[in-house]
Amino acid sequence: MENSNTILRKPDWLKIKVPSGKEYISVKEIVARKNLHTICTSGHCPNMHECWGRGTATLMILGDICTRACSFCNVATGRPLPADLGEPLRVAESVKSMNLKHAVLTSVDRDDLKDGGAEIWAMTIRKIKELSPETTIETLIPDFDGREELIQKVIDAGPEVISHNLETVKRITPWTRSRAKYDRSLSVLKYIAASGTVTKSGIMLGIGETPEEVYELMDDLRAVGVSVLTIGQYLQPTKKHLPVKEFIKPEQFELYHKVGIEKGFDFVESGPLVRSSYHAEKHVPQKKKL
Repeated sequence: MENSNTILRKPDWLKIKVPSGKEYISVKEIVARKNLHTICTSGHCPNMHECWGRGTATLMILGDICTRACSFCNVATGRPLPADLGEPLRVAESVKSMNLKHAVLTSVDRDDLKDGGAEIWAMTIRKIKELSPETTIETLIPDFDGREELIQKVIDAGPEVISHNLETVKRITPWTRSRAKYDRSLSVLKYIAASGTVTKSGIMLGIGETPEEVYELMDDLRAVGVSVLTIGQYLQPTKKHLPVKEFIKPEQFELYHKVGIEKGFDFVESGPLVRSSYHAEKHVPQKKKL
């Protein structure tokens, strides 16, 4: 697929609020003071005002430089710094300072590390549970090249929800995800679901997929045990990134929500501004909630 220098004009339903408020400022100060990275800022998330405004944030571990170069992603790519063994404690202290009832963790891909960063993942989860035992955790993990022993490290650390994004339909995957593969991601999700952990995935729309392909993707996710799905509009970060082919109307997102529930998902978050961690606290099993 060829790239394009033309950026479509955003429709009214994609307008977002300017970040502000006491809680937003508090979260911003903690993130800066603890030298943390967030996907909220690195990924230019349109919901940052809402999430930070209520005192929550999706924290990104293992640095802010990714070893992969997916055509849709605004996170910097290149040669990362060595893994920081002090990061798990800083993250856990920040979660406690923010008084989070539910914490969401994600990371860059670290193909430069022998374990893909799995040990740092496990250390961070355990440290949060040690300092904030009542805080529930969602982890949005990379594919770890499909290595089950590394995925198991995350599972064994005990997060309540484990998420891994398919990002897009099977046909479009080869030119949107630089190394990840559609079928391998399904295998990762199947392995997670088999452990009994709530399993979640997310996709973005507007890059050339058809409704039929979205429905096929839903069936693929349900077949491997995924129970939570997020669906949002792709927004082109810069002219160098994958172009937006279409801005999906809110009514179509509502239809995807309806169909997803009919297909058996427990939760389907579907809307133009929905991102992977949107309303993440709702996806924790009831018995785990405070």
